[in-house]
Amino acid sequence: MQIPKGATVAVLDGQKLSLFHNTGDEANPSLTAAPTPAIDTDNKSGGVGHPSSSANPADSQQDEDGFTAGIADVLNKRAIEGKLKDLIVVAAPRALGELRKHYHQKLKDVLVGELSKDLTGHTSDDIQKAIAAA
Repeated sequence: MQIPKGATVAVLDGQKLSLFHNTGDEANPSLTAAPTPAIDTDNKSGGVGHPSSSANPADSQQDEDGFTAGIADVLNKRAIEGKLKDLIVVAAPRALGELRKHYHQKLKDVLVGELSKDLTGHTSDDIQKAIAAA
């Protein structure tokens, strides 16, 4: 998969988000780290099917789902405001599934690729190679 010039690459799992911008071009991509926005983790609605009680604690799963829904909110807002031109999402498989539940149509319109792989904490070169191999 090629990374379009100026594309945003979001790398995430249920606890961490890293954003990158391709400051190179498609032939010679160069991922540069971008500031990570604050994520609102209050949206626990994504945790359906993960009831939490004292007998069945699933708070960590609900926290991860809330974090992922918060990432979707940030990305959706940027897409709606026209601040995202091209987006590639690299996410841990479970986080990607949760994220997809919250995609706005505008976000779907700018989404140029997804990679179901946990690369949080990896270098931009590792991320770039994984996307190129996809």
